[in-house]
Amino acid sequence: MSQTFPNYINGEWVTGPTFENRNPANTDELVGLHVKGTAADIDAAAAAAEAAFPAWAGLTGPARGAFLYKAADLIEKRWDSIAADMTREEGKTLPEAKGEVGRTINILRYFAGEGSRMPGGVVPSERPRVHMWAFRKPLGVVGLITPWNFPSAIPAWKLAPALLCGNTVIMKPASVSPLSAWRIVEAFHDAGLPKGVFNFVCGSGGTLGAALINAKPVKAISFTGSCEIGHWVHAEASKRRMRIQLEMGGKNPTIVLADADFNSAVANVVNAAFFSTGQKCTATSRVIVEDAIYDKYVAALVEATKKLKVGDGIKPGVDIGPAIDEGQLKTNLDYIKIGQEEGAQLLCGGEHLTGTGPNGEDLSKGYYMQPAVFGGVTENMRIAQEEIFGPVLAVLRASDFADAMRIANNIPFGLSASIQTSNVSRVFDFVYGAEAGLLTVNLPSAGVEYQLPFGGTKDSSFGPKEQGPAAMEFYSDYKTVYLKY
Repeated sequence: MSQTFPNYINGEWVTGPTFENRNPANTDELVGLHVKGTAADIDAAAAAAEAAFPAWAGLTGPARGAFLYKAADLIEKRWDSIAADMTREEGKTLPEAKGEVGRTINILRYFAGEGSRMPGGVVPSERPRVHMWAFRKPLGVVGLITPWNFPSAIPAWKLAPALLCGNTVIMKPASVSPLSAWRIVEAFHDAGLPKGVFNFVCGSGGTLGAALINAKPVKAISFTGSCEIGHWVHAEASKRRMRIQLEMGGKNPTIVLADADFNSAVANVVNAAFFSTGQKCTATSRVIVEDAIYDKYVAALVEATKKLKVGDGIKPGVDIGPAIDEGQLKTNLDYIKIGQEEGAQLLCGGEHLTGTGPNGEDLSKGYYMQPAVFGGVTENMRIAQEEIFGPVLAVLRASDFADAMRIANNIPFGLSASIQTSNVSRVFDFVYGAEAGLLTVNLPSAGVEYQLPFGGTKDSSFGPKEQGPAAMEFYSDYKTVYLKY
């Protein structure tokens, strides 16, 4: 029988009716059963978190950080099994999953160390014999709504600073990949985290999201997901004047100039566009190529894309796994039709794969598509403007660097952007002119580290940044003191 994974409220495992979590690489495989939470569960979690807050906030930063260190150590011991679970529930390749678990461990340890470096400041007063300073204080109960594409790392990078700052937490993971986040809960439980500090409720996003926003003890909401849902979260949470943090969509460009290292520019775009099945908010979905090398570059890009092996990510030698579910696969295939109807040229890929995979797997049992490259794309086409969140790459032609920058910025999103060039002056023009929060130079557009702020501009983000020292800003507030002596 398949294992049932309960919710976690007030330090107790809570059972109830369940829903299935199936492997997108082989839907015959039941990964597990997860308890389907209700609005009442959210209310119970909020009450538990509120009750636990004073004692948790009263601990020192290093004392709170010690629990993060313990959880990280436990996850490290379970690294291989957690990574295998992630591949089975999300579809990404096993090497990618192992990398994400490693990142989760590093995030927890990074923020654990921040417990000894809680930001504050002492400044001199204009008045005699007045000592004044400011220090950070927690908000209270915070709600975390996490996505399915990085089901361990994103929960970790929200949870770790929230706990470290002294808040208590309610987490609602994505319903299609809850097990990876559940493993983090398990680690904190085994680390002896006090009851009520961290609560975890799976289930319907609409039902639980609304309940989380309406729960009176909840002071802040951090959300990562689609623009549509993010806008709804903002509208509803604003009614209660909650603190809000949103990370949403992207339509990320990579500019390739004629002076770039050619082979590296091809490899970087293939990596950013197609690894993780293109299911990254920072993935390159538009590559803007200078006219002088357009034909040569497109030919090489298509050749490299055709070599990618699509199959079950748990097996060796696979580059690209399945889409997360049937709905995402349909979206991908719909955009293939849209691109062709708009007049773009489908240069390779775009097929729904139902044959035999590279390791003999039956692809008809999963949600597989051959990575697609479109040429002849113009900047106002839907495939150049709308987020697809799949392995579909649009190639656009630019007359020169200035034209490439104009095209790159002509979108409503501003999450990540990349440039491939050997010209240092162009690098700095790009860095200061690109309308995006995350920039890479001669690297893939996707792939961030936890030590620096993460977040976008325009429609991609709202509120304080995540990760690095900036993460503390969202989960805490300043208290300022003036002392006469």
